[in-house]
Amino acid sequence: MTASMEMPRVQECAVRSCAYNHTNDCHAFAITIGSSDHAHCHTFIEMPVRGGVEQTLAQVGACQRADCRHNSDLECHAPAITVGPDMDLADCQTYASR
Repeated sequence: MTASMEMPRVQECAVRSCAYNHTNDCHAFAITIGSSDHAHCHTFIEMPVRGGVEQTLAQVGACQRADCRHNSDLECHAPAITVGPDMDLADCQTYASR
């Protein structure tokens, strides 16, 4: 049996054009962060409709940035993260290289 881990919450998302963003809160169930060159939010999607679960605040489901100091075994261990524009339209601004 494995113990479940509390996943870090998306504390704030400043990317208003994302379909999961409702007044700076991300309502996707979980997001995925990372690619080979930067900490992009792979859950970001631009659509004219709003999605997600209104009663849910997103969590970090997976992080592909093994070089982040908050990453252990491709899981984020930061207390919470923020998402906003940086190198791309939606990036993890909590990312910090080791």
